[in-house]
Amino acid sequence: MYSEKVMDHFSNPRNVGEIPDADGVGTVGNPVCGDVMKIFIKVEDNRLKDIKFKTFGCGAAIATSSMVTEMARGKTLDEALEISNKTVAEALDGLPPQKMHCSNLAADALHAAIDDYRQKQTAKA
Repeated sequence: MYSEKVMDHFSNPRNVGEIPDADGVGTVGNPVCGDVMKIFIKVEDNRLKDIKFKTFGCGAAIATSSMVTEMARGKTLDEALEISNKTVAEALDGLPPQKMHCSNLAADALHAAIDDYRQKQTAKA
């Protein structure tokens, strides 16, 4: 049912945790299935210097959260915004169709964290 990459990222998730002084935090959830993802980012020179996640959900939700942090680390904010739920699923060699709608919210959480960071920067100006 799940690809080897999904199982690897579920069994050995990368970048789990919180960044206490995060520059941006994005939280998304799907009340239908209960998956909730929270992404924390540190930005330096318009690049994602650090990124961590906390996810409450199924194995696919944890795997997509792990994968999106791996894909986004080191990218510029604009490059990170190009990461989509579809590209995350493709990087994991696909997700079962019934998991696409609820468990693959990781890119949305990443985008929300970047939006949060940019709003804070605008408020400072």
